[in-house]
Amino acid sequence: MSRPHKSRKITRKPIISGFKPYGGTGPQRKREIVFLLCEEYESLRLSDYEKCNHTEAARIMQVSRPTFTRIYIAAREKIAKAFVEGKQIIIEGGKIEYDNDWFCCLNCECTFNKLTDDTPSHCPLCGSEGVNPYSESK
Repeated sequence: MSRPHKSRKITRKPIISGFKPYGGTGPQRKREIVFLLCEEYESLRLSDYEKCNHTEAARIMQVSRPTFTRIYIAAREKIAKAFVEGKQIIIEGGKIEYDNDWFCCLNCECTFNKLTDDTPSHCPLCGSEGVNPYSESK
């Protein structure tokens, strides 16, 4: 029996929810979906996009360096599988917590984090005043 995973810190919510392949010459059957967990996305973003080494990235996510490396390897394997086999990638799930408060616009459904100590009074995208704290259970 393994012990429960502790939450991983995520500094940015992914700006997209996934990718779909196009084209292709293989059989036109229904393709599987590869689910990339939010912490796996964050590991790729920190290591490959932000160019953090694994020790720095582990500190940011508040996990050990070996745990970060396992998360990163799992993410790379999933991305490779999706690319080689032409599968759709969906980014969701995982045991995560954001490093600050997030909000959702009731009008345009944009999600954003607060940039100051004050609670936002309007959406930075559409200007609507209908702003609520973001909930993953939407």
